[in-house]
Amino acid sequence: MSEVKISAEPRTEFGKGGARRTRRAGKVPAVLYGHGEKPKHIALPAREFAAAIRKGGANQLFAIEVSDGTQALALPKAIQRDPIKDTFEHVDLILVRRGEKVTVDVPVQLTGEAARDTLIVHDHDTLSVTADATKVPDHLEASIEGLEAGSQVTAADVQLPAGVELAADAEQTVASVTAAPTAEQLEATLPEVETPEEEAAEAATEAEEAPVGSEVPAAEENAEAKTEA
Repeated sequence: MSEVKISAEPRTEFGKGGARRTRRAGKVPAVLYGHGEKPKHIALPAREFAAAIRKGGANQLFAIEVSDGTQALALPKAIQRDPIKDTFEHVDLILVRRGEKVTVDVPVQLTGEAARDTLIVHDHDTLSVTADATKVPDHLEASIEGLEAGSQVTAADVQLPAGVELAADAEQTVASVTAAPTAEQLEATLPEVETPEEEAAEAATEAEEAPVGSEVPAAEENAEAKTEA
């Protein structure tokens, strides 16, 4: 994955109020740390950062140039998003060096089509791998082509690019293939819904079975009241 150059500014305001003002200014609050360095609070341009993440994913490598002259190579460690606005609330960035090995979680994409009348359960959509900090793949692939019900795809089945090593358990299940339910099975799980005709027939039956005198119509009640008067 190629690195993305991005500018940054030192951030002097902290807390919720300072973070809100940073976001209103079109920037993303971030903290840069690692390699024993003192954490550095910075603000990243929101549009440029969002565009880089959309293209390169959560493991996008950034070459950061801070306005105070600081330069750093970093990977996102944790990204906080606003689920309503779909904007970035805060980013933790970890310092890396060229040639340094890092362990990251990389998305797994399933390729191909399983056998007919099957369903695919994606048990784990990411996989932990170790790679050069400057060569972290944006995704990994695992084939489900022709797999029958009862089959599984494990971490060991995932295709790894050169220089990338598996950090997760090789037996970790990535995807499972199950038999698709039949029409009869689906119908059996649906709640019973009465048609208007059935509801009317049921109401008529209940009326016929009701004990005599159990309910007096309103018109009859009024007539009785007049007679007594």
